[in-house]
Amino acid sequence: MVSNKCIPMSVIPVIDLKGGEVVRGIGGRRNEYRRVESRWAASAAPGEVARVWRKVFGFRRTYVADLDAITARLPNWEALRDIAAAGLQLLLDAGTGSTAGVSSLLSGNVDRSSFDAVIVGLESLSDPSELHEMVKLVGPERALFSIDLQQGRLLTPHEPWSRLSIAQVAERVVTAGFRRLIVLDLAGVGVPQGPLLTAACREIRAAFPDVELISGGGVRHMSDVRSLVASGCNGVLVASALHDGAIHPADLGT
Repeated sequence: MVSNKCIPMSVIPVIDLKGGEVVRGIGGRRNEYRRVESRWAASAAPGEVARVWRKVFGFRRTYVADLDAITARLPNWEALRDIAAAGLQLLLDAGTGSTAGVSSLLSGNVDRSSFDAVIVGLESLSDPSELHEMVKLVGPERALFSIDLQQGRLLTPHEPWSRLSIAQVAERVVTAGFRRLIVLDLAGVGVPQGPLLTAACREIRAAFPDVELISGGGVRHMSDVRSLVASGCNGVLVASALHDGAIHPADLGT
């Protein structure tokens, strides 16, 4: 049984960056993402939202999806520095999918100490044979692999991997040295429908009891957070439910 005492610490707030602003995700349809309107933040400036996560909610880390970088542009270094300056460590997805990309990110214009994790995303992975080298570059304590899906379908440019199951992808990346995993179906992002991947999380947890496992998408309230934790997740990604007040600082003990 999962103790309720661990539930608040399981929430990881999300910052989706696009065009220098924090945006609200809608089912992974990135062309529809618009500037976020939040109950707590006075603006959609990345630093402002980060300060809310830190000072109002008491979070110490945040998942950041730099959507411009994911779509083959440069990372928004200024926004990333502003988020770090607010006192948050970054779990950063900046479209990193190769050893060259990892090296470039680590030598970029943000102090390495600001990273809680450098995320290698399945949708960005160009050559699976480089996975082990990427773990070595980042270090196993900060290397995090994201198993990305859209409506249950694996998002990958590497055709052979598109025929694998979620559990098979997890096995391959854990074998390559990753000890931290995200499993996320973009169809659930910003859509209040409840978690989509509890069964997949249970399967991964049963196969790999020692990995750090994170999921999210579709989270409406704390009951959904508890559901994902009960399915084996160490962390739950949340954005809309925080901005809208469905999850309140009091729910997190702050």
